[in-house]
Amino acid sequence: MTKAVVLDNLQAMATPKVKLRPVDLARAAGISTQQVRNYLDAGVLPPARRTESGYRCFHDRHLRALLTYRALVRGFGIHTAQAIMHAVHAGAVPKALELVDAGHAALHEQRRSLDEIGAALEAVADQAPAPKADMRIGDLAAHLGVRTSALRVWESEGLLVPERERGTGYRCYRPPDIRDAQVVHMLRQARYPLPQVRQVLTELRRTGSREALRAALAQRRADLTTRARAMLEAASHLHASPPRNPNPPTPHDLRTRTTPVEPDVRLHWRPPPTRPVPRHFAQGGGTSLRARGVVQWGPGEPQFQLKL
Repeated sequence: MTKAVVLDNLQAMATPKVKLRPVDLARAAGISTQQVRNYLDAGVLPPARRTESGYRCFHDRHLRALLTYRALVRGFGIHTAQAIMHAVHAGAVPKALELVDAGHAALHEQRRSLDEIGAALEAVADQAPAPKADMRIGDLAAHLGVRTSALRVWESEGLLVPERERGTGYRCYRPPDIRDAQVVHMLRQARYPLPQVRQVLTELRRTGSREALRAALAQRRADLTTRARAMLEAASHLHASPPRNPNPPTPHDLRTRTTPVEPDVRLHWRPPPTRPVPRHFAQGGGTSLRARGVVQWGPGEPQFQLKL
């Protein structure tokens, strides 16, 4: 779906009293109708009334809440975005602002930590391995301040390749292995994924250059800038969408109808079924049978049917 189509859908739905269907919200946000229902059940969207036939009825405030939540997810993540929307629907504006401030503070801390780790990583990359500095797994774990299980995980992922001592089979970390462990530890502290850490180590082992390290740091800074822009966009959506329902129902209430839907029952008159007149009445005439509602007639008169 192109941006022009989304803008056309939003302009067509901007009328305050227009009723929207789940497919209208799905098209505006570029998601499926089932995802719209999931957001409603999770309390991300305001409660939606049901028609007499049981269909959900959405309005422009549901559309604004949907677009706000999608913007919050891009900037703050799923869990924080849900917490913010729950606070907004509950009328707890200070709580929502507190969550927004916490997200900005965490982003600033990541940016500051990234600069510090970048400088330390440059120093580690240039540091020459010290001779006769072999370590076992316990000594290296204590030197880095991590658990021995973390070193085993890095080894299983191919990030560390320690040698084994003959006879005992213990792991022996040589100076290049110690440097690699320091690099992995610093990158993991900066929340780098393991595939990216593996790429950095591959470049260091192959050429020993710092170009791979600089590229990884630049990519991380670009990601933080993109996230900061998404946070600003989400804040603009929040400012344009004030809370409308201070006491929303719980997700269980959203799945349970508060008022039963009465079926559309209309009484229609239908003629009773007809049965043919018995043959002995029609041919030879007969007397009135008051108990059965049969009137008297003579021979040769036209036959008729009794409505029983």
